Amino acid sequence: MRPGAKSAITADPLTWDAFPARGVDRIDAFAKAFLKVPKGEGSGTPFVLRPWQLETVAALYPMEEPRPRQALLSLPRGNGKTGLAALLALYGLFADEIDAPQVLVVASSEQTAQHVYKAARRMIELNPELQDRAHVYKDRIVTPLNGGEFYALPATVAALQGWDPTLMIVDELHVVDRDVWEAVTSASGKRAESLTLAISTPSDSQESVMWDLVKYGRKQADPAFVFREWAAPEGCAVDDEAAWQIANPALGDFLSIDALRATQATTREAAFRRYRLGQWAGSQDSWLPFGMWDTRKDDRTLQPGERIVLGFDGSASGDSTALIACTMDGFISPINVWNKPESLGWRVPRAEVTQAVTDAFNTFDVVELACDPWGWRSEIEAWSKTHGERRVVEYNTGFRNRMGPATDRLYAAVMDHTMTHDGNKTLSLHVSQTVAVQTAIGAIVSKDKRNSPRKIDAAVAAIVAWDRAAWHNNTKKRRVVSF
Repeated sequence: MRPGAKSAITADPLTWDAFPARGVDRIDAFAKAFLKVPKGEGSGTPFVLRPWQLETVAALYPMEEPRPRQALLSLPRGNGKTGLAALLALYGLFADEIDAPQVLVVASSEQTAQHVYKAARRMIELNPELQDRAHVYKDRIVTPLNGGEFYALPATVAALQGWDPTLMIVDELHVVDRDVWEAVTSASGKRAESLTLAISTPSDSQESVMWDLVKYGRKQADPAFVFREWAAPEGCAVDDEAAWQIANPALGDFLSIDALRATQATTREAAFRRYRLGQWAGSQDSWLPFGMWDTRKDDRTLQPGERIVLGFDGSASGDSTALIACTMDGFISPINVWNKPESLGWRVPRAEVTQAVTDAFNTFDVVELACDPWGWRSEIEAWSKTHGERRVVEYNTGFRNRMGPATDRLYAAVMDHTMTHDGNKTLSLHVSQTVAVQTAIGAIVSKDKRNSPRKIDAAVAAIVAWDRAAWHNNTKKRRVVSF
């Protein structure tokens, strides 16, 4: 790559008369004729698409119209996603016969986006025919003969304005937020043909646009949306090498099994499952196994007059506030969750919370309201006077000797399938964002980090409600036995 101004292109335009029609067959022929592996295993040898890659490319670029508009490829690390992305980018730039093609690679940072860009640049440098027809700069590639452009961009809303891409590649979607994804998809679609392609390993949280797309892809047969997922079977042992093979199509080819063995020996299980087995395993420190809470959803609603225990976890402004009910047979349902918005200056509507407490006592047979007292002592005293001192109690969630065992009891109920919940999205989100540290007295739950925007208040209130409902059930049984 020579710095500075570029000389005029004197080579004739590439012609595609001897190649197959546009689509997967041309992509395969283009790779064999023009491209070499840019680095790693087989560096400098012809770029040959494997059968599993050809099947994927055939779905992205079918020989017959129409083409899909969006696609997501979820696969573990080490399976050649950078090389595949670079191939598709160069095909879109040189050989797809679209006037003035614009290819964009988007990642969490410009440095990350440069991975695909550098692989594509190296492929051009390894082929004189492509090199003679491209101007390669530090941050872009230009093909003057067809008006083409190729840029690597950071995944920010501002950076994605004003483009008209024919191909948008989003590298590592799991770290791209919803606002950026919406900016990406709104930028594409201006052309008669355009593709937004995301390639990523799984995220560690259900609070991700990738998880939403995975769920959509698993359930839908949408010709405009291509979804391919390579993952080990659920429940497999982390050292099951047959499961490794299922998740890693390149294993035994350009991905060595020795590398996975070495990685598995030194990597935490959740990280190995995500990055090497393609599984949605959640964070290493997640309180519940990823997706387990969702299995306990029940199409049930609280009924007027039903006996319940209420758990309350309150905040003044920095966090959310939650009032969660648990029935005496172990069904959890939020009364309300006051979620902190992104806007500054928000404060919990205390009068509204008090009204919700009053409404709950009037609607249900409330055995007890257990409240974390921090910041809400005056309201708790008022609730106690209104609804009865024995029915409104303090429950200090900061007291580890109480909270640890309570957390473990709800964990056991989830795992043993002895509890259910109503599927409330906010509660489910808070549960998924809860991390836990194992101690001698039980799991201590918290946010993923101090001042994290990921809230867990509804999960904490659910633990409190479950714990107190269980206590009342056990107390009733002991009283029956005493007679």
